[in-house]
Amino acid sequence: MSSASQEGLTAKKGENFDEWYTQVVLKSEIADYSPVSGCVVFRPSGYAIWENIQKETDAQLKKSGVSNTYFPLLIPERLLKKEAEHVEGFAPEVAWVTQTGDSKLDERLAIRPTSETLMYEVVSRWIRSWRDLPLRLNQWNNVIRWEFKHPTMLLRSREFLWNEGHSLFATREEADAERDVVMGIYRRMTEEWMALPGYFGRKSRSETFAGAEATYCIEHLLPDGKAIQGPDWHADGQNFSKAFEITFVDKDGNKQFAYQNTWAISTRELGVMLAVHSDDRGAVVPPRLAAVQVVLVPIMNDESKQAVLAEAAKLLGALSRFRTILDDRDHLTPGRKFNQWELKGVPLRVEFGPRDMKERQAVLVRRDTGAKRVVKAAAIEDEVEKELEEIQASLYRKASDALSKNTHQADTMGELKKTLGQKGGIVQIPWCEDAECEAKLKQETGGVVLNVLLDTEKGKCIVCGKGSSHRANFGKSY
Repeated sequence: MSSASQEGLTAKKGENFDEWYTQVVLKSEIADYSPVSGCVVFRPSGYAIWENIQKETDAQLKKSGVSNTYFPLLIPERLLKKEAEHVEGFAPEVAWVTQTGDSKLDERLAIRPTSETLMYEVVSRWIRSWRDLPLRLNQWNNVIRWEFKHPTMLLRSREFLWNEGHSLFATREEADAERDVVMGIYRRMTEEWMALPGYFGRKSRSETFAGAEATYCIEHLLPDGKAIQGPDWHADGQNFSKAFEITFVDKDGNKQFAYQNTWAISTRELGVMLAVHSDDRGAVVPPRLAAVQVVLVPIMNDESKQAVLAEAAKLLGALSRFRTILDDRDHLTPGRKFNQWELKGVPLRVEFGPRDMKERQAVLVRRDTGAKRVVKAAAIEDEVEKELEEIQASLYRKASDALSKNTHQADTMGELKKTLGQKGGIVQIPWCEDAECEAKLKQETGGVVLNVLLDTEKGKCIVCGKGSSHRANFGKSY
């Protein structure tokens, strides 16, 4: 086997999704394995994508009134235990520091699975009056959750990167109003930047964040027919403020407990994005997030090299406002370069050689469709901008069409089982939100309630026949 063929993918997306996905992540040089099982190394191009997600999300959060902060990685055990439901939910996933050198610690320290308990011990000292509220904080950090399920690169890892938002309000109404602000930011990021559609809704009680009153999230669908949870927002009510004595004096001079929310978007989205958009030639990355948006590939020989590279410098200058690189390596053929950049997922390739110089033109090649078109060199900046915008929009349209095609309706248990068995995907069902009915659904189908849609019609529960206020998204899930 040649080195060129070894660089490419050997698995097919439609035949062996798991192997294909792993090859996409590794061979595109987005990420690599760590010596610790379940942890991921972000390679420069992969981390650049995360930085672009982080940068834009951060700007939108700050515009909405959020301030960044940072709290330590280690949490004393006594604090983790303060909110009973919270610690019970995370106990199986917590990694502990018990010793430094040869000395045993007097108290175990949890490696941050999430920061509520540490933050609120400190924040309780900052709030005295209603004038100190709202307090809306965010930190960009890493967390460790020692998953016992099979790790999958980026999609289910033991360490991941995220934004961790924590907000405190004087009233429940103010706290509840934040949901649409934060989830609006997350929806813009997933749809307009990652080109990822999804269903927004409320998680079932059994799937609600540990310690919260309600969890709202975006659910995505992967090409293997399984759903995966995306960004989320949790209404914590006064559960944590009562556990950590986060109180304030209101306008009438009365002592009150604060209302709190928490919210996050993580590097899981990077994995979802790759899984949805990529193909059998390698990664496909939306232009707005790609580490490199445009690659210039000169076609030259020894005789034309000097003239072609001079023209390349002009084109590179004309495309300076995009993330553009020039591949002037002379030890690889143009075809080999094409394959490498396709594998890495660069959205747009610009080819030019002696004939193009003569005609004062260049050839644009789209990564998503492979379509080629010739443009005038003098207009290349505007033409590249148009092409990148169309690629971004096209990726979202294609993903939305796939989600719609793989979303089904069922009104009886028989229909649900048949649809899941034959078609997979997401099945929208009427459900009364009773825990016993949820357990029966899971037991009989192997699927789970993904989230409850907020704007659907009433019906009769698919399990017990009682009235249901909304339809729920149901399916197999990561």
